[in-house]
Parts: sequence; C-alpha cells; structure tokens
Amino acid sequence: FNLQLWNNYFHLAVAFITQDSLQLENFSHAKYSKIQNKYGDMRCLIGFAIRDMWYKLGHNKICFIPGMVGPILEMTLIPEVELQKATIPIFFDMMLCEYQRTGEFKKFENEIILKLDHEVEGGRGDEHYMQLFESILTECAGQHPSICHLVGRFVCLVKGLLEKLLDYRTVMNDENKDNRMSCTVNLL
Repeated sequence: FNLQLWNNYFHLAVAFITQDSLQLENFSHAKYSKIQNKYGDMRCLIGFAIRDMWYKLGHNKICFIPGMVGPILEMTLIPEVELQKATIPIFFDMMLCEYQRTGEFKKFENEIILKLDHEVEGGRGDEHYMQLFESILTECAGQHPSICHLVGRFVCLVKGLLEKLLDYRTVMNDENKDNRMSCTVNLL
C-alpha cells in the first residue's frame, strides 16, 4: 500500500471534478445541453470512481482521515444530485472507520466543521444539500445501531451550522446592518 500514491490519486480526481471548466450549472442552457449530449457529465464518472476506490481501501481508509475530509466535502458540494447521492455516504464510512478505531469520530467531525465554513463562505452549498446530507447520513446510521446516536448528534450539529452559514452568506449582501450583526452573532 503506497499512501502517497493513493493520496495523489484522490486529490487529482477531486481537482479534476471541481475545476471551473466542468461546472456545467454555470453555463447557458444551450452550452450545457451541447456538452451533456456530447460528453455527459464527466464529474459524475470521476466521482463514482472516487467512491469505488474509497471502498476498496479496506483498513487503509483510516490513513485518509481527516486529510481527505475537505476534498470529499468539496466534491459533494457540487450541485449534481447523482454525484451527491453517490459520494455523501463516504462521510458515514469515514465516521465508521474512525469510530471503529477510536470509539469516536472527533477528527472527522472537527475537520468537516472547519472545511464546511470555508466552502459555504466560498459560495457552495444550499438548502437542498443540507437536506440530502441529513437524509443520507441518517439512513446510513440506521443500519449501524452502535453509532446511530452519535451520527444523529453530528447531523444535527452540521445541519445547524450549515443553516447559520447559509443565512450569514445571504445577509452579507443585505444593506441592513442589524440583520448582518444578528446573523454574525448566531453563527458565532
């Protein structure tokens, strides 16, 4: 097992998926349709490959926690529902890996909270992502009673943070200083 090789693979694949020239939702409808018809959405293909490779790592997955949390988060925040549905479960697997090793998933939790702040501030994420994140992780946790309560607490924490971050991002363009200050206080 060559950790550096796998690390390079994951980082390169995520960099490919998140490059600006592949963000189809930013194109006009005509350009979007033309690219979709000719090439499909390459982000999904690579995202599915990342997912498949992640699950093939076996016991070596722990080597990528918390280092891959940020890149995987960046990938799951791409507004493509099929990609999100395929890759958000990786988060549960990361939690499960760390839990099985240490009895908790604090490294994962701390890293996702730190990276979520950065990503939402950068314009990524929305209400739909928050709901999908919650439903997928809750469903995954339902199959593992030993970790279910911890995942539920984590999901509530992230959902609350994401709501506040989205509110904050929205009011930053607001002229009303009281709204901005109130939102800043809530976030803090």
